[in-house]
Amino acid sequence: MDVRIDSSWKEALKEEFDKPYFIELARRLHSEKASGITVYPPGSMIFKAFDLCPLDKVKVVILGQDPYHGPGQAMGLSFSVPDGVRTPPSLVNIFKEIESDLGIRMSGRPNLESWAAQGVLLLNAVLTVRAGEAASHAGLGWTSFTDAVIKTISDRCEGVVFLLWGNYARSKAPLIDSGRHHILEAAHPSPLARGAFFGCRHFSKTNTLLVSEGKEPIDWQL
Repeated sequence: MDVRIDSSWKEALKEEFDKPYFIELARRLHSEKASGITVYPPGSMIFKAFDLCPLDKVKVVILGQDPYHGPGQAMGLSFSVPDGVRTPPSLVNIFKEIESDLGIRMSGRPNLESWAAQGVLLLNAVLTVRAGEAASHAGLGWTSFTDAVIKTISDRCEGVVFLLWGNYARSKAPLIDSGRHHILEAAHPSPLARGAFFGCRHFSKTNTLLVSEGKEPIDWQL
């Protein structure tokens, strides 16, 4: 696998890249692509979250499950899609909550790269997916890798705010040292949660926590 990843992460995760499960994961991805299976996101974007948000810059982690599986959607950042792509329903609800929480107007632009540049790690638990097949790479080994990522942040950083939305994300809480970091939990922003996400006020709460840690708040407006 062509691992394009910021040097801080490459150093911190070098042992993971050498483990048998990751070598097998890379082999299976290459095999699928060689057989003509379309895999999202494109190879150069698989580690985009890590490229845009170096380890020593992480202030917030937003954990998703796996990439969007439609054409042109997945870009290596949880919940984000490229400019010009229709905003997915979960992201629509995220924007609604930001507007309600912070009293600001969102443009509807679905590209979240500006959040990543400010220290928001937009991490999916699974980093690839087959076209048109949701969760198709869930058993490939990615969760072992991203669990190691979460634990690395917990061990090496201080005062990070982890936003865990939905039961799957909440299941990762034991990987986080709650004595050193902040964990905010809520329902998933998906419409399937029937609005239970609304009112969590995670965006104002995150900024309050960051300021209490002596860090710059996130400008959530897009």
